[in-house]
Amino acid sequence: MKPIAQLVRAGALAALAAVALSQTAGAEHAYVGVKKCKACHLKEFTSWSETKMSKVFELLKPGVAAAAKTKAKLDPTKDYTKNASCLPCHTTGYGKPGGFVDLATTPDLVGVQCEMCHGPGGTYIQKENMSLQNKEYKKAELVKVGLVGQIGKDTCVNCHNSKSPFFKDFNFEERKAKGTHEKIPLKYAH
Repeated sequence: MKPIAQLVRAGALAALAAVALSQTAGAEHAYVGVKKCKACHLKEFTSWSETKMSKVFELLKPGVAAAAKTKAKLDPTKDYTKNASCLPCHTTGYGKPGGFVDLATTPDLVGVQCEMCHGPGGTYIQKENMSLQNKEYKKAELVKVGLVGQIGKDTCVNCHNSKSPFFKDFNFEERKAKGTHEKIPLKYAH
């Protein structure tokens, strides 16, 4: 009987270790916010800051876009800034490690920021990866540690879908051509 008890104990320890590892891995991929990206990607930041994506959190506030809310059968006087149904598409990383929690805790993660498309920067913006200390990083190496290398329709339709009360037809190719920020050629080879 002793060997079976040891196997059960070993299995339980392995399961606990797997849970701990997954929690650590999730923590590595924490969201860092657009201010970190801005330090090196100022032109992209400036272009993004003029988009609807950067300002989308404002739509959740009472009185904002009242006609559109009324048309979508939403109460235009209601404050939706704490609504769990709205926050995943109006903030960065809501419900994920290091993501938006609320305005008091994580005010720097409002709006659809860089990491909503490019993935949480907690790992790939480290000194040894993408940083001012390593300007000639290789994109393939960053993808290995969390950067979303190829942004496709699947990323966008997480929010641009029929679950949204404001959904219309979403044409990925058309939207991609317009872009969410200007595509700036990088200074260094990647």
